[in-house]
This record gives sequence, C-alpha cells and structure tokens, in this order.
Amino acid sequence: MVKKKYTFWENFKRLLKMKLIVPMMRLNLPPEVKAMGVAVGLFWAMTPLVGIQMWIVFMTWVFFRRVLHIDFSLVLGIAYTWVTNVFTMIPVYYIFYVTGQIMRGNFNEISGYFYLAGIVRETFMGDLSFVDKWLLLFKILLKDWGVSMAVGCLPWAIVSAIVGYYLTLKFEKYRLERRNKKLS
Repeated sequence: MVKKKYTFWENFKRLLKMKLIVPMMRLNLPPEVKAMGVAVGLFWAMTPLVGIQMWIVFMTWVFFRRVLHIDFSLVLGIAYTWVTNVFTMIPVYYIFYVTGQIMRGNFNEISGYFYLAGIVRETFMGDLSFVDKWLLLFKILLKDWGVSMAVGCLPWAIVSAIVGYYLTLKFEKYRLERRNKKLS
C-alpha cells in the first residue's frame, strides 16, 4: 500500500480541520454555546498575549459561568486560541502594531516588519535562558511597541470574535438541519 503524499497546503487544511472543525462537530452542545466558545477563543487569540491565551480563556470561562451565568464551550475556546501561536506571532504582532499606529495617527512612525523580526530573532538566537528570552522580548514589545499593539489588536479581536460567532452559528445550524433531514 502506497502512502499518499500531501502538499503543504493540503496538510495545513487537514490540520485545521482536525484541530478546529472536528472538535466542534464532536461536542454535543447547543449551537449558541459552541459559537460563544469560538468567539471567546478568537477574541483572545487576536491579542498580543501568545503563551497565556489558553489560561485567559479558562479564567473567562470561570467568570462567565460564575458571575454572568453564561455558558460557552471551554474546549472550543481553548482550541481557537491556537489560531495565533509562536509560529504566527511575529506577523500577527506586526499587524497589531501597524493597526495601532494608524489608529493613533502615527503614520510616519511605523517601523518595518524586518525590524520586529530582527528583534525577535536576536532575542531567541542569543545565549539567554528561556525565561530571560521571553522577559526581554516582552520588555521590548511593551516599551517600544506595546501601546500600539494593545490598541491595534482591539479591532482584530472584536471583528474575529463576531465573525467567528456568526459563522460557527450558521455552520452548526446548517449541520443540524442536514442531520434532521436525514433522520426524517
């Protein structure tokens, strides 16, 4: 038996399906609960908090359940934070930075992408310990780019959460309708 070789994009699509779509389909929850989980996960994914996003989703879940009495899928919330990760961090942070600079009216003060990539590369290629590398990176990002990134991530987080909610709701309702038609 010959094992099929997949292209990079085919592997990427298969990975997205296995990590994001299949968990949604396997959960036996109302569409609104799933959609809210996706929305919360995407909201936190689109913030410059790579590394602690899953923990923040968990804390949001506890707050929503205990204080607001709103339920959402913790599994989907955590899964959808994986949209941003260590591999996508540099381009996503740069997009947040540029968006923030534009929102703040600092059109002439936008540093280049390769400046940020160089900072990250130097930070991680040096002889610093793991913790020191992350502390240095966060210091640079907060000192030089922090305000712009914090402001610039907001439209991305809000729009991603809203779009994710409605697309998930639409997908789940369509899936339920198809399943109900097959059963009738």
